[in-house]
Amino acid sequence: MALILPMDIRRVFGRNLRTHRLEAALSQEALAERIGVDRAHVSAMERGQQNVTIITLWHAARALDIKPAALLEDGDGGGDDNAATDETGA
Repeated sequence: MALILPMDIRRVFGRNLRTHRLEAALSQEALAERIGVDRAHVSAMERGQQNVTIITLWHAARALDIKPAALLEDGDGGGDDNAATDETGA
């Protein structure tokens, strides 16, 4: 059973990953190729269902040309954590 915290960092990361991916006009498949993972892995990360390693976080930030900290910022203040849905196109 997973521990659910008020601010689940996996969901924060996933929401930020999806936001920055869409801003970069990349599909999940294109981002996955840049990171070196499968598209399904990107989808799971965006949905907050994947524990991400620091290496994957770093590769994702480099692929999106952003600082790694940008993927961990909780600027939403709550919001809809289910907004990141499975999507194959940008």
